[in-house]
Amino acid sequence: MLPNMKRISDSLRKNFTVTASSFIAFSATTGFAGYEIAKDDVTLTANGKKQEIRTHAKTVKEVLEEQNIKPRKEDYVYPSLDTPITDDLNIVWEASKKVTLTIDGKEQEIWTTAKDVAELLNSQHIKIGKYDKIAPALNTKIKKGMEVNVEKAFPVRLNVGGKQQQVWATSTTVADFLKQQGVQLDKLDRVEPSLHESIKENMTINVIKVKKVTDVVEEPVEFAVVTKQDATLPKGERRVIQPGEKGLVAKTYEIVLENGKEVSRKLIATKTIKKSETRIVAIGTKVVERRPAVAERRSVNVQNRPTSRGQHSAAKEFYVTATAYTAYCEGCSGTTRMGINLRRNPSAKVIAVDPNIIPLGSKVYVEGYGYAIAADTGSGIHGYEIDVFLPKQSDAIHWGRKRVKIRVLQ
Repeated sequence: MLPNMKRISDSLRKNFTVTASSFIAFSATTGFAGYEIAKDDVTLTANGKKQEIRTHAKTVKEVLEEQNIKPRKEDYVYPSLDTPITDDLNIVWEASKKVTLTIDGKEQEIWTTAKDVAELLNSQHIKIGKYDKIAPALNTKIKKGMEVNVEKAFPVRLNVGGKQQQVWATSTTVADFLKQQGVQLDKLDRVEPSLHESIKENMTINVIKVKKVTDVVEEPVEFAVVTKQDATLPKGERRVIQPGEKGLVAKTYEIVLENGKEVSRKLIATKTIKKSETRIVAIGTKVVERRPAVAERRSVNVQNRPTSRGQHSAAKEFYVTATAYTAYCEGCSGTTRMGINLRRNPSAKVIAVDPNIIPLGSKVYVEGYGYAIAADTGSGIHGYEIDVFLPKQSDAIHWGRKRVKIRVLQ
């Protein structure tokens, strides 16, 4: 081959190689540009962070997989995972958080995308009542690993010192419940059931308020009766030498009150205020000879002596010690020995006597009391003693005990 021809051949080969390389490079560039142009523009907001993405993914699920996101079924994804990708599509993904929810002691684990505790409970269809306890508070933001505790309130009857009311409580002990209700227990107070027991629905809790107080009561002391023989008095006749007087003691009692009512009373001290004075009664032993003629003459004179209203001649006249009583005194029946009902006849003039001195049925005149009938007796009346009937206790107390003159009319 001629040198000139060789040079032409080499030049043509070189140009062809350059042209082929350029063509391949151009084709590659054109193909890449076309691949990029075929991508869709997508906006992805993942857990609140927004980013722009160009993708060939066919569905939302594929977009998330491209971003190494594997959503749980509890996660929030919008639009749905099988939604086809279109240009300018907005995708939102929010990962669910694991929360431990405990309701009345029953624990469960929940994955949730709720914003706060209130939204979490609402998503679980849990209604919160006015007295229910929730921790943390309803407006608390949900965090991964959070523990939410709910205690449902139930009705309980609370009786404090006899005053009952219905309140609401959650599972706790009686002691803690009373503290929550502001019930203060004193040292002697009793609680039923016991403080360490657990509260249950419709339970009745009784707080018995216990107090100890003292009470001082003045009580009379009966006097003793002493008799002695007296040779200067006719045999059988009784005469009060010393009337006797009741004493007075102050008794101190310890009283236990439960809810304001007395349940026990204990005597703890006795103090003598006034000592009683013994009644001394003289009993006659002197034997008196009877002179019938004189007695008969005296009797005749009494019978023949004229009388007028308001003035009677007395067969006997002597002094006695007089006290007063009513139809309602202690141990009294209200009916006299002769059958007079003093409660039905409060205006009756009646005295109680010793029949050995004044016979029952006798009409008498008592100084300071008036005309009366001896229609009653008494176990405490001996000798020259009488009790006058008065309808009112105040009048009987005012009468007291006094020495009066009495005339036995018949």
